Amino acid sequence: MTSSPQKKILIIDDDPQIRMLLKDRLEANDYAVIQAENSVTGLELTKTDPPDLLLLDLQMPEMDGMEVLQHIRQQALDVPVVIMTAFGSIERAMDALKLGAYDFLPKPCKPDHIMMVVKNAIERKEMQEQNQYLRQEIERQYHMVIGESDAMRHVMDLARSVAPSKTTVLIGGESGTGKQLMARSIHAMSDRRDKPFVQVNCTTLSEQLIESDLFGHEKGAFTGAIKRKKGRFELANKGTMFLDEIGDLPLSLQAKLLHVIEYGEFQRVGGTDTLTADVRFIAATNKDLQKEVRENRFREDLYYRLNVVTVQLPALRTRMNDIPLFADHFLKKHSKAMQKNVIRLAPATIEQLKKYSWPGNIRELENAIERAVVLSYGSEITPNLLPQLSDASEKDRINIGLPLDEAMVHFKKEFITRTLQSVDNNQSKAAKLLNIQRTYLNRLIKELGVTI
Repeated sequence: MTSSPQKKILIIDDDPQIRMLLKDRLEANDYAVIQAENSVTGLELTKTDPPDLLLLDLQMPEMDGMEVLQHIRQQALDVPVVIMTAFGSIERAMDALKLGAYDFLPKPCKPDHIMMVVKNAIERKEMQEQNQYLRQEIERQYHMVIGESDAMRHVMDLARSVAPSKTTVLIGGESGTGKQLMARSIHAMSDRRDKPFVQVNCTTLSEQLIESDLFGHEKGAFTGAIKRKKGRFELANKGTMFLDEIGDLPLSLQAKLLHVIEYGEFQRVGGTDTLTADVRFIAATNKDLQKEVRENRFREDLYYRLNVVTVQLPALRTRMNDIPLFADHFLKKHSKAMQKNVIRLAPATIEQLKKYSWPGNIRELENAIERAVVLSYGSEITPNLLPQLSDASEKDRINIGLPLDEAMVHFKKEFITRTLQSVDNNQSKAAKLLNIQRTYLNRLIKELGVTI
C-alpha cells in the first residue's frame, strides 16, 4: 500500500527558537520542514525547491517579509504564503493579505491555531491544483468534441456565445455523440466554472428516488429516509445542473422541474419550507421532444423553457474526417492506461474505420479502439484487431432478389447486432436506443439468432 508524499513547508524566520518550535510541531503532524534563517536564502529555496507552503516572518533584517512576498508574486511562484507577525504589526499583515498572502499568524500563536491555518492553506492549494487539472482535462476533451469538421466548429461557436449567460441550453444528438462533454464544456466556458457541475441521469432512478435525488428529503419522508438529505438542486447552487436524458423524466416531476427552472424555488420531499437555489440548467436528450410533446409524454411548457438555445451534435457518420483524430486520441489514452507501447494505427485500419457507419458514434469508436489495444501485441493497430468492423461492407450488402420478408429479417438482425455492439451488449441501453421495451428486444434477439 502506497502513502501520499509528505507536504513540504518552508519556514523563513531569523529567530531560531521560533523555527525550532514550528519545526517540532509540524514534523509531529507528518509535514516535511525546511528552514531558512534569512529572506535571501529562503527566497532562493522557494525558487529551487518549491515548498507546498511558506511560513514567512514579516519583520526581518536585510529583506523583510513584504519584500519577499512581492518577489514571489512578481515571479509568479506558485506557493501559498502564511505571514507570521507580532501583535503590533497586524496592520502590515493586512497589507500582506492584499498582496496575496493566504493568511497570517500572530506571534505568539497557539499550536492548534497554527495547524489549522497550515492545513487549510495546503488543502486550498490542492483544490486549486485539482481545479486546474480538471480545466486542462476538459480543454483536452473539448478538442475531442470539436474535431476538425465545419459542422462541429459551428456548434462550438454557438456554445461559446451562450456559455457566459444563464440561458437554459438543450443539447440534442444521437447516443454517444458527446452530449455530457458538451455540457461540461459550456460550464467550463462560463463564469460558473469554479462552482459545482452536478449531473443527473433521468433514466437511472425510480420516480420516488429521482424526486428525492433532485429535491432532497426530510427525515421520515418515506421508508428508509433516516435523516435529512440535500438534493442536487441545493448542491448545484451557484453552479450548473446537467439533466441528462431529460426526455425520460417522469411526467409527474416535469411540473416541479419547470417551477425550479422558472423561480429557483423547491421543497424537499416531506418538507414544507421553500428553499431557493441559483442554478444554470443544461439538458440533453436523444429523443425527439416535439414528438414526445405531441404524444403527451412531455410537457409543452417545459419543452419551450428548456429549448431556449438548442445545440445539436452531429452524428459521427456525418464527420468521417474526424475519425483519424479521435481514433489516435483514444489509442494514446488506452495505450497509456494499459501501459502498452501501441503508437499508431495502420493506414488500412484507418480506412476500415472510415468505412463503418458508427451507430454508437464516438462512444462506439472508443470502445473499438480500447478493444484493439487490449488485443494488440505490437506497436501498431491492424485491421484484424477490429473484427466487429472488418466485414462491415459485406454486412451492408443485401442481395437483390431476396423476398422482402427475408431481407427485413436480415436487416433487423444486423441492425440489432450493431446497436448492441455500440453499447457493449448492454440490453437496457440498446433497447433505449431502439426505442423499444427491453423484454421485446430480448425476444427479438432469440427469434433472430443474434449472437451476444
